[in-house]
Amino acid sequence: MKVFWRSQPLTQEPGIASMELSRAFLDNIAVVLHRPHFPENIGAAARAAKNMGIRHLIVVDPLDCDLTRILKMATHAAEDVVATMEVYDDLCEALASFHYIIGTTARTGSQRRTVLDPRDMARRVVHISRNNRTALLFGPENRGLANRELKYCHALVTIPTSKEFASLNLAQAVMIMTYEIFRAAEEPPESFAPKLATSFELEAMYQHLQEILAKIHFVNPENPEYWMRSLRRFFSRIGLQAREVKIIRGICRQIEWYGEKMASEALRQAHARDKEIDSRPRLD
Repeated sequence: MKVFWRSQPLTQEPGIASMELSRAFLDNIAVVLHRPHFPENIGAAARAAKNMGIRHLIVVDPLDCDLTRILKMATHAAEDVVATMEVYDDLCEALASFHYIIGTTARTGSQRRTVLDPRDMARRVVHISRNNRTALLFGPENRGLANRELKYCHALVTIPTSKEFASLNLAQAVMIMTYEIFRAAEEPPESFAPKLATSFELEAMYQHLQEILAKIHFVNPENPEYWMRSLRRFFSRIGLQAREVKIIRGICRQIEWYGEKMASEALRQAHARDKEIDSRPRLD
């Protein structure tokens, strides 16, 4: 379920449109906070995003969404960001309309793909956000994003910090990420980025693939996510467009149809054999 604090869409201030266009289409970029614990952190994140020209804020399943406390930290300068903030109960739903999703993480390991640093991430966002809605996804303050949430991401980013004290406040992380994008946007992108499939389209495709691969015993039906994680990484590197997603789903439907056809034919032949055996004369 999605909740709007205000129903009307955000309108740009006079003279802002041309600046926003030259800064990597910042209107196509959103900050997404998943399960933030404190309203003050939401407000501070809203202010940080507004400082860097990003006006789209999404909050998913917050533990406390006290608007008064949010606005206190956002200050009057970022009131418009808070006023048009979207609140969702479910992360998958919140990300459904985005074409490219970048997840933030402080942890690395065999279960997590290669991560970018904020500067490399910013260059990629400048390239992609011209024609694609892009989400910067941040996890809860106490533990960050889990693997089940990172699966939605096309790329991961880690903010380098001192080993002596690596912990960052949520708003600090938002500021660093959005600052790098703001600076990278000063240079025009070198190449054209096509429009990618939305997260909604991709998740439907992954679900379809998982069902088909389990049916043909390519993945273990007891633990399909283990194999699907590798497929997600593969397709994320490619960057699928909507037409390509339709092709993959078409292949899945053809595999399913052929499997059902062969199963039906095998059953028909088995019935025919049984009938033939029953029709043979019995010897007493």
